This record gives sequence, structure tokens and C-alpha cells, in this order.
Amino acid sequence: MSDQRRVGLPRRLGAIFYDGLLLFALLFFASLVFVPFHLTPQDALYPVYVGYIYLVCFLFFGWFWTHGGQTLGMSTWRFRVIQNNGATITWSQALLRLLTAAISWLLFGAGFLWCLFNREKLALHDIVSGTRLTRTD
Repeated sequence: MSDQRRVGLPRRLGAIFYDGLLLFALLFFASLVFVPFHLTPQDALYPVYVGYIYLVCFLFFGWFWTHGGQTLGMSTWRFRVIQNNGATITWSQALLRLLTAAISWLLFGAGFLWCLFNREKLALHDIVSGTRLTRTD
């Protein structure tokens, strides 16, 4: 892939910011289902709530990535995610990509910073999931 098609860290962070705002709003409304339960971490239903939140996050990213390759943030910043062979990513790749990206955040963004040192500007979750970002402009 030519250097002009690769997506660097600034565009990634811009899309993450946009998608973070959208995901926050989505999670706010999705959480309303559990408001009547007044859950605390000690409640037996709390793990169900946490699993539900993770599922909503996965469905948000997974749907966009497997149906067109772009979240709204990615569309705004003009790039999409594809498999290394150029095809649309699968649900299993989306799950692996999301889990690896989440671990990267827990490690202070180390997996995202990897794209600064990778010749093809691939982050750790790109490498692990067999995907890459490509510009659409």
C-alpha cells in the first residue's frame, strides 16, 4: 500500500474522539434499561450489566466495521478498516480488533503508539486482527 493510503496516529485519534462521543451517548441510552435496578458492583445482576455494556460496544463497532468498514468517526476522518487482502472484515476479526484495542488502552495506548514505529503505520490491533486502515479520500 502506498504511503498516501496509510492512516497515521492523528487521524486515528480524531476518529476515536468522534466515536467516543457517539458511544457515550449510545451507552447512556442503553444503560437506561438497568436504571430501575439501582445496581452496585456487589449486586448479583451487576455482571449481567457489565456484559451488556461490552456487548453494546462490540455491536456498535462490529456492525460498522463489517458493514462498510467505517464508523461515523472514521467516515468523517476519511478512512476505513479492511482485511489485509482488501476485503471487508469479519465479525471474528472485529472482535479480535476490539479486544486488542481495549487492552492497548489499558496499557496507556501502547498498542496505538505502535503505528508510529511500524513502517506500514499498523497499530497492534491491526496486526493481531489481520486488518489495516486505508484512506478513502
